[in-house]
Amino acid sequence: MPTMSVYIVEDDPMVLEVNKNFLNKLVNFKLIGESQTGEQAFKQITMLKPDLVLLDMYLPDISGIDLFLKLRNERIPCDVIMITAARDAKTVQEALRMGAVDYLVKPFRFERFEKALQNYYQTSRKISSSSTLAQEEIDQLLGNENEQITSLPKGLNDITMKQILDGLLEIDDPITSEQLAQNVGMARVTVRKYLDFLANKGKVHIDLRYGSVGRPTKYYSLK
Repeated sequence: MPTMSVYIVEDDPMVLEVNKNFLNKLVNFKLIGESQTGEQAFKQITMLKPDLVLLDMYLPDISGIDLFLKLRNERIPCDVIMITAARDAKTVQEALRMGAVDYLVKPFRFERFEKALQNYYQTSRKISSSSTLAQEEIDQLLGNENEQITSLPKGLNDITMKQILDGLLEIDDPITSEQLAQNVGMARVTVRKYLDFLANKGKVHIDLRYGSVGRPTKYYSLK
């Protein structure tokens, strides 16, 4: 699979090393440059044209938002994930309006870092591998997940679907249809029907777990 090039902009040497170590744990990503100042980063990013920039907000010369704006004004073909301690609503909104594909607030765990980059990788691959995109594919890319389940087939209804989804959202670990049925107060056969529909739509992941005897047990979790 193709490798995505990454450039890191971070003025704190210790945080920079943490981010680099996190990045090194991931396949399909390669660090091609780093900088602790905005102006130097702008020059190198303009020249190197990385696929992805991991951008801090607080830099010693210009703000991360200013650097982001300069990259957009120059139409540099790179995506940006903000990695910063800035968490005020105005800053978050401004970064999202400019097109940040994710926003990580320091400090964060490796799992959140990995999720951000893997989501970015999957989205980028889906876009680059297609010449045109259907509305459903665009909805998936934009995170409009409900678009996939608004049109329910005969025999399924919105109220029950919402109860099933809420039940899945309330759990941290995969769950069987029988366990979920007990949680939401429904018949197992009803819950199983909705879970299978969600699985066919790509909304639910099924994990088969094998016991000592008999058929494997299906465990369900939201993707």
